[in-house]
This record gives sequence, C-alpha cells and structure tokens, in this order.
Amino acid sequence: MSSANLHVVTGAFGYSGRYIAERLLTRGCKVRTLTNSPGRTHDFGDRIEVHPFHFDSVEKMKQSLAGAKVLYNTYWVRFNHKGFSHAEAVRNTILLFEAAKAAGV
Repeated sequence: MSSANLHVVTGAFGYSGRYIAERLLTRGCKVRTLTNSPGRTHDFGDRIEVHPFHFDSVEKMKQSLAGAKVLYNTYWVRFNHKGFSHAEAVRNTILLFEAAKAAGV
C-alpha cells in the first residue's frame, strides 16, 4: 500500500479514535496511530502502526507523521487533571499541528 494512502489517527485506542481508525481500515487505508500508551492492548493487531507522541520534540513528532496524507486529531483535554493541565494539552496540540505542517500533512 502506498504512503499516499497513509492516515494518522491520534488516540486510535480511545473512544473516538478507535471508530475513525476502523472506518479507515475498512476503506483500505493504511493507518498509523500516535498515542500516549503505545504498549496498550488493542484489537487492531498488526493492522495499524503504533507510534508514541513526542511532545518533547517537534522533529520526532514530524518523523512520526512522515508520509501521511491526513491527520485525524482526537487528542484533547477539557479540564485540568492531577498532574496535567488544559493549557499543557493546548501546547501539545499546537506542537502536533506544527509538526504535521512541517511533515507536509
């Protein structure tokens, strides 16, 4: 399958991302996920590529997005959590979009 058919879904092991990834696979797309839980058990087997988020490095995030045609972002935080703030999530999302732009997505 060509990389022109590669779609990246953030959080494909979560609620919304799971349905997006499954729909893309059904349509014959190649799917890669970016996740905070790369070792998490999931039902996709080897049908998707799993990459960790690299919020510490735009360059590493860019590499994880290389070759993608589309980015589906389901990464979000509505309110502060213990040890993690909404503002931090906004910064991470900006970094993700900057990396996607730099990767040509």
